[in-house]
Amino acid sequence: MAVEQPTRTPVAQSGDQTRIHNIGYRTYDGPRLGRSYAIRSLYSQSLRGAYGLGRSVKSKVLPMLLFVVMCVPAAIMVAVAVATKANDLPVDYTRYAIIMQAVISLYVASQAPQSVSRDLRFKTVPLYFSRPIETADYVRAKFAALASALFILTAAPLLVLYVGALLAKLDFADQTKGFAQGLVSVALLSLLFAGIGLVIASVTPRRGFGIAAVIAVMTISYGAVSTLQAIAEVQDSSSAIPWIGLFSPVTLIDGVQSAFLGATSAFPGGVGPDNAEGAVYVLVALGLIAASYGLLMRRYRKVGL
Repeated sequence: MAVEQPTRTPVAQSGDQTRIHNIGYRTYDGPRLGRSYAIRSLYSQSLRGAYGLGRSVKSKVLPMLLFVVMCVPAAIMVAVAVATKANDLPVDYTRYAIIMQAVISLYVASQAPQSVSRDLRFKTVPLYFSRPIETADYVRAKFAALASALFILTAAPLLVLYVGALLAKLDFADQTKGFAQGLVSVALLSLLFAGIGLVIASVTPRRGFGIAAVIAVMTISYGAVSTLQAIAEVQDSSSAIPWIGLFSPVTLIDGVQSAFLGATSAFPGGVGPDNAEGAVYVLVALGLIAASYGLLMRRYRKVGL
């Protein structure tokens, strides 16, 4: 009987497995724009992203809606002032951001995680650092972008109030002074809120967790401080009210502007800090901004390794 022999597969020589293909790689001979250009690009893209520009329509809805919500009450106040021929605006420039602090907090909660969480989630931070930019450049660009976005959000309604006041022929000197004080106040608020929001958002790569954490910190701190201040007023401990205000970002800004910018305090009984206490408020606010920057630097040094 014939026996079927197994078929042997020919073994290729190792030299036959090597091939060189020309797939068209080319060297880059164009200009090297360098580190400063990379920083500016990161800043501009982060600022655009804070309003959903250059992204999907879905990403534009919430920031644009919050921007409209911030500006519409100012437009209504202007219309009322013009129609009634009032001698002053219904709300001071320095008070507007405090009144709308819930909207500002929601904006920070939605956009701070958007700015940093995706880079952490998809582990693209080390790719940034493989380019000319360094850790400090990344942190400064992200911090400046969110602070700028917040300043646009908070300064735009003040501009609406100012233009409306001039159209209503209110006193030019008083309105200009109030507008300038309001801009100083919202600039400090933008830096403080941006720093706090980015520090919280940088802890987790999950955007949903970041949003919830920022909202919790902003709302719980304000609610707790307001409650303690109300209790202090009832207990005839009005001297403690300004010191309690140091423990919430919103009341911290309120204390600074009531001490140095001529604003009316929203504290219970209208008892705001005096100049000495106001100096402590300024130091605490600047300290929190510096501490936020330092924590972000420390965080991204670890992430970039």
